[in-house]
Amino acid sequence: MIANAEHGVTSGDQTRALTSSTLAFTACFAVWTIFSIIGIRIKEDLGLNDTEFGILVATPVLTGSLSRLALGIWTDQFGGRLVYTLQMLITAVATFLLTTVSSYYMFLLAALGVGLAGGGFAIGVTYVSKWYPAEKQGTALGIFGMGNVGAAVTNFGAPILLVALGGIWQNVAMFYSVALGITAILFYVCTKDDPELAKRRAHNIAHEPFLKQLEPLKQLQVWRFSLYYFFVFGAFVALALWLPRFYMGTYGLDLKTAGLLTAMYSLPGSVFRALGGYLSDVYGARRVMYWTFIASVACTFVMSYPSTDYIVKGVEGPIEFNITIPLYVFVTLSIILGFFMSLGKAAVYKHIPVYYPDHVGSVGGIVGLIGGLGGFFLPIVFGIMNDLIGVWTSCFMLLTVLIGIALTWMHFAILRLEKQLLPELRKPRHLPELEDLHGTKA
Repeated sequence: MIANAEHGVTSGDQTRALTSSTLAFTACFAVWTIFSIIGIRIKEDLGLNDTEFGILVATPVLTGSLSRLALGIWTDQFGGRLVYTLQMLITAVATFLLTTVSSYYMFLLAALGVGLAGGGFAIGVTYVSKWYPAEKQGTALGIFGMGNVGAAVTNFGAPILLVALGGIWQNVAMFYSVALGITAILFYVCTKDDPELAKRRAHNIAHEPFLKQLEPLKQLQVWRFSLYYFFVFGAFVALALWLPRFYMGTYGLDLKTAGLLTAMYSLPGSVFRALGGYLSDVYGARRVMYWTFIASVACTFVMSYPSTDYIVKGVEGPIEFNITIPLYVFVTLSIILGFFMSLGKAAVYKHIPVYYPDHVGSVGGIVGLIGGLGGFFLPIVFGIMNDLIGVWTSCFMLLTVLIGIALTWMHFAILRLEKQLLPELRKPRHLPELEDLHGTKA
């Protein structure tokens, strides 16, 4: 049951729930991507290669992804106010413990705890959706999804914070830990239980069993939505983690500049999610997904062009020169890519409350889980590909293939659905009328 004004929900209640959840998600996302900055210092301290670095920055994404299904269901059962608060407090403790380890394997273990921050998305989606009617959920969830800007906060702010705190990355982790703990307390104080939970408690209605919540996962459509999110969210997270290293390796930039340019990608990849929700409400999520995939495959195809060294004969001997996509062109394409990813993230989650209004937690959780796994596996694959073939832009070659697969599956699934809804579409269409040699119709 989707909450609306008839259930005693005021616009003030909706605004409070949405604002608090968005700020909490921003804090969680900032913590979730912290390794994109401090990970580079850890890489230098431990002498890691690119594969080991990719595993390190991706490990928090694994926990954040795998936890989303359970957290989404628990939010349906026990309410977002309680679950979100506990999730942030546990993550804050794990982030603080990060400062106490020294070996690579202990860093990986600590990173698993930090990664719980990523599960906040499933909690927020479930909690926010219960405050709004279906016709406004796209916009509301789009605004909530703007919490992805936490990645830009980390990419832009963490390098500055690192300098301000004496260049000691442990101080940055400690600062993030305290900030997230304060956010958890403020969230609990400023929010209320969602109307559906309040109604169940008032009428002493038991929540749906955990396994019952998993039944929609049998439908192929859920997994198709998950593939979409694997790119629009998983690849977004992966690039937010990988781009600082990419800019330093490809263009020889320092950490602060690389973080700033990554923030220029992360920012539109977050703030325009509200626009994506609005466009999905107005024009339909399906159309927005077409825009997203077509624009994205065009961007990643161009960004895949590898840096190439040439040697030509000169008057005084051979001349060596290098052809690379100009930095300003690459940054511009990354901003465009981030913008359309932002629209796509909102469009994917517009589908879920519409198709599965009573199972937002489980369906939203599994879609978020698969999307998050993209953020886990892709940085590792990026690192492996870079170590094996030495082509920095190979990560964008891979993304081009992934988007092409998602676009193709979506298009044919839509055609099949249209034929099921309108059987007449199964008949041959737009066939030219045959004419005989004399010009008369056969």
